[in-house]
Amino acid sequence: MVQKLMPQPWKIHFHLAERKEKTIFLKLANQIIQEILSGRLSTGTRLPGSRTLADELNINRKTVQSVYEDLEAQGWLILKPRQGTFVSEHLPDLNLKPETTQNTSVQDCSLPAQEVIKNDGIPDTRLIPYELFSRAYRHALIQVTRYQTMGYGDPQGSIELRQALLNMLSMQRFIQTTIAQICVVRGSQMGIFLAARVLAKYQAQRDVIVVEQWSYPPAVETFLSNHYQIVRVRLDQHGLDTDHLVEILNTHAVAAVYTTPHHQYPTTVSMAMDRRLKLLELSKTFDFYIIEDDYDHEFHYDSRPIPPLISLPFADKVIHIGSLSKVFAPSLRVGYVVANLDIIQAMKQDILLIDKQGNAITELAIAELMQQGEIKRHTRKMRKIYQTRRDFAVLTFQQTFQDKVEIVTPAGGMALWVKFNLPYQPHYAEILSQLQIDSEYEFGSAFQPAANDFYIRFGFAALREMEMIHIIQSLHQAFLDA
Repeated sequence: MVQKLMPQPWKIHFHLAERKEKTIFLKLANQIIQEILSGRLSTGTRLPGSRTLADELNINRKTVQSVYEDLEAQGWLILKPRQGTFVSEHLPDLNLKPETTQNTSVQDCSLPAQEVIKNDGIPDTRLIPYELFSRAYRHALIQVTRYQTMGYGDPQGSIELRQALLNMLSMQRFIQTTIAQICVVRGSQMGIFLAARVLAKYQAQRDVIVVEQWSYPPAVETFLSNHYQIVRVRLDQHGLDTDHLVEILNTHAVAAVYTTPHHQYPTTVSMAMDRRLKLLELSKTFDFYIIEDDYDHEFHYDSRPIPPLISLPFADKVIHIGSLSKVFAPSLRVGYVVANLDIIQAMKQDILLIDKQGNAITELAIAELMQQGEIKRHTRKMRKIYQTRRDFAVLTFQQTFQDKVEIVTPAGGMALWVKFNLPYQPHYAEILSQLQIDSEYEFGSAFQPAANDFYIRFGFAALREMEMIHIIQSLHQAFLDA
């Protein structure tokens, strides 16, 4: 039986005209937080519907919806289906004294200065739905205790999580596979490491791993630690250059090609479909494996995501590696590998040597969230927020640096590839490093692919608008004064 709501005795009004923030989003979000902290909006108070508030303030309804979603994710508000949006009964603990609440705003709700966000395209951990996580972990702990399954688990991962992953991969990514072909790992880096070890057995006569011209450094280090030679293939605005790859294949004994085709690391380029098909065809012709690192597939904004390599024809030798870390937080350490049975069985044997226990409680909790649709709902919410942040970051760079930067707005992902049209100075990297020390946020990595070129991979997803403004203005001042 649905509880009947009592009518609000008074209509709630908001006034934004005198606020100094630069966007309507920040004006409204900060106003609501301030009203909560001052006590005007007490816990349990029902806020106006998005359409009603948008009409009253003469603003876009989507802006109101985005503010409500953002504040719900932070813990200020709670959405009750078929009832409305309410002030949460469990507000964020900001350790604020009463005399400081009048100046509190969205940009103030950040982590303490001594905690540095490693931001090369990471999620905003401040938006994690902690109550959902807490509930799922409680259920998982009860389950493993009740059924006395606290011992060693399946090194391939719990059957519940693999079933949930199978459903997601089939419905969302066009991947036709089986539970037996899925292996749960502690993040994508472990998947890359296991792939390197397994290929040493299956490609024993081949000692070359091909990586893209600029590539993910931890992956490269992993291959080097497994005694592979690294050969780099050219990269352009369409992704990995398959014509250049043919030249490499004709002169080297290639065991595998490592690629990040969906949102290339670090350039954010998506590999064109004709090159994807060509790469798969070459894999069959030259008998090499493809390690597909699909690290942030969920966050594609401008069109439908391109199907992964493993979902296309001739994908028998694709080792597909994915992660849930980008959806929630890197510390979650839940990833997965999809490959043929021989590869998965070999990985399973290696896992027994390094991770026999697994993480049954976390796997059960994540499986529950996936099965209940909570991860899908959270991802959809984050996709909207991150797309708004992407657009704001591009606009702020362009307004601040004008013709001194070049940015091709990425179709997806959590970072920008920013080229600076400035005479390169050797100490630019040092300036960037010092800025990240002085700031409470690490916001990117520097790249110098050619003598006079200078790029930054700028992570925007974990930064709010005022944080981005501060960082980009600091970069402008530092580089132009250098």
